[in-house]
Amino acid sequence: MKFDVVVVGAGLAGLVATAELADAGKKVLLLDQEPEASLGGQAWWSFGGLFLVDSPEQRRMGIKDSRELAWQDWLGTAGYDRENNEDYWGKKWAQAYVDFAAGEKREWLYAQGVRFFPVVGWAERGGYLAEGHGNSVPRFHIVWGTGPGIVKPFETRVRMAMENGLVDYRPRHRVDELIINNGAVVGVRGAILIPSSVARGEASSREVIGNFEFHSEAVMVTSGGIGGNHELIRQNWPARLGLPPKNMISGVPEHVDGRMLAITEKAGGRIVNRDRMWHYTEGIKNWNPVWPMHGIRILPGPSSLWFDANGKRFPVPNFPGFDTLGTLEAIQATGYDYSWFILTQKIIEKEFALSGSEQNPDLTEKNIRKVLSRIIPGAPAPVKAFMDNGEDFVIANSLQELVAGMNKLAGNNLLNYREIERQILARDREIDNPFTKDLQIIALRGARKYLGDKLIRVAPPHKILDPKNGPLIAVRLNILSRKTLGGLQTDLSGRVLDISGNPVKGLYSAGEVSGFGGGGIHGYRSLEGTFVGGCLFTGRQAGRALSQELG
Repeated sequence: MKFDVVVVGAGLAGLVATAELADAGKKVLLLDQEPEASLGGQAWWSFGGLFLVDSPEQRRMGIKDSRELAWQDWLGTAGYDRENNEDYWGKKWAQAYVDFAAGEKREWLYAQGVRFFPVVGWAERGGYLAEGHGNSVPRFHIVWGTGPGIVKPFETRVRMAMENGLVDYRPRHRVDELIINNGAVVGVRGAILIPSSVARGEASSREVIGNFEFHSEAVMVTSGGIGGNHELIRQNWPARLGLPPKNMISGVPEHVDGRMLAITEKAGGRIVNRDRMWHYTEGIKNWNPVWPMHGIRILPGPSSLWFDANGKRFPVPNFPGFDTLGTLEAIQATGYDYSWFILTQKIIEKEFALSGSEQNPDLTEKNIRKVLSRIIPGAPAPVKAFMDNGEDFVIANSLQELVAGMNKLAGNNLLNYREIERQILARDREIDNPFTKDLQIIALRGARKYLGDKLIRVAPPHKILDPKNGPLIAVRLNILSRKTLGGLQTDLSGRVLDISGNPVKGLYSAGEVSGFGGGGIHGYRSLEGTFVGGCLFTGRQAGRALSQELG
C-alpha cells in the first residue's frame, strides 16, 4: 500500500504534523508502537504550560514583555557554543520559535479552541545577571485543560481526517527499519505487536504477531526522546553534570525509549548534542504509579529551604524554581543523588504544585469551583495525598523530630540536627527586617511584587521555626528523568540532515526526537513551556513544509 507520508509516532508532534499534512490533502499513515489509549504521548500527561511572549494574559497581569527580552533570555539560557556545527540549526529554530511565541502562536491555538488560565506562571527564574540563564518575566501560560486540552484539537483534526480517508492510524505497529532506495527514504518496515488493553502510560507487551512494510514519498519521525530509557540516559550523561545518578525515577512512561534515534541514524540521519538533556531535581515517587519508577515533579515556589544530602544549604542561586540544571550539577557534586526541602505548612499550602495533568484535576477538568478551592486553607488535594501517602514526605512538630525522620527515611545518619537548626535560625533572623543580605529572602520578596505570585504562588515571608507556621515538613527530592535536548539535526523545513549537512531525501522529523528543532533548539537549558510548544511548532513547520515539497 502506498502513502504520501508515513509518520512514526503519535505523540503531539506527530498529531500536529499529520493534521497539517491531511489539511493539505496528503494521504498519511500514522504509526505508533503503543495502544490507542496512549494517543497524544507525553503531552497528554503534561501540565500544558506554553511559552508565550507579550500575551494578553501577561499584559493583564502587568507584565511588560517583548520579543527582544525573550530572545535575550533565550540566548543567556541556551549558551550555544557549537554554532558552526551542532548548534547551527538549533539556533535558527530558536529564533523562529521566539518569533512564533511573540507572534501567531497564541492566535493559532486560540482559533482551535485552546484557552489559557489567566495567571501566568514564572518558571526558571535564573538568579544570575540580566544576560544569564532564566526568564526575566513570567511566561509560563497554563492551558485550560492542561495536557489533554492541548492534545484535543489536534486529535480531533486527525480523527476527522481518518473519517475522510486521508489518515490511516495504526497503533501497535513498531517501526524497526527505514527503507532506503537510491539514497532516499521510501518507507518503513517493522513488527505488529499483540493488541493491548492497558491504560494510558502503562507498560504494554512487546510480543510480535506479524510484520509490515509500507512505502511512501516521505517518512517523518516524531517518536519522542529517551526519558524512559535510563540506560541510554546514563550512556549519554554529560561529564559537566558529574557522574550519572545511580538512582533515578521516571517522569515519562517506559515506552519513551529513544529507539527510533538509532534507527534513523542508521538510515543516514545525523544525531547532534547527545550530551544535552533536561532532568528535574524535585522528583517524588508517585504513591499511585502508572508506569515503572513513576515520579512526579514538584513545581516549587521560592520559599522552601534546599539542603543537600549532608544537610548543607545549597548556595546562591540554587533556590527552588531558579536553575534546574545548575542545581542538578550541585546535587551530583555531593556524591549523592537526592536532596531535601525543609518547609512549613504555610509554604506547602501556597507554593507546592505538582506537574502533570492527572495531578491538577481542577485545571484538567476545567472546573472553576475546584480551581477556586485552591485559595482556601490547606494543601491542594493532590499535594495532601502525597503528604499522607508519599514515601518521600516527613512531617513533624519539632525540628529535632523532623531531622530524625529524615535520617530514618534516608537510611543513614548524615543529617546533624544542630547543624540544620543553626542554618535555619540564621535564615529566620533575616526575616525581622524588610531588608536582608539573604538572597533567597530578597528573591521571594521580589517575587511577591508580581501579582500572580502574591495571589497564588508565594507565601508571605515567615520564620520556618516559629511553631505558628507549622508543622514542619521535609521532602526527599529525587532526580527525575524527563527530556532530551539533543536529537536529529533538521533544517527549518524539518528535513533530517546527514553527517555532511545535506538533507536525507524523503526523511523528516519533528518534536523531541529532533531536539525540538534542529537537533537542539534549547542549547544547554530550557526556559520551560518550550517542550510542548516545541512539539507544536516543529510539527506544524515540518508538516507544512513537507506538504509544499510534495506539491
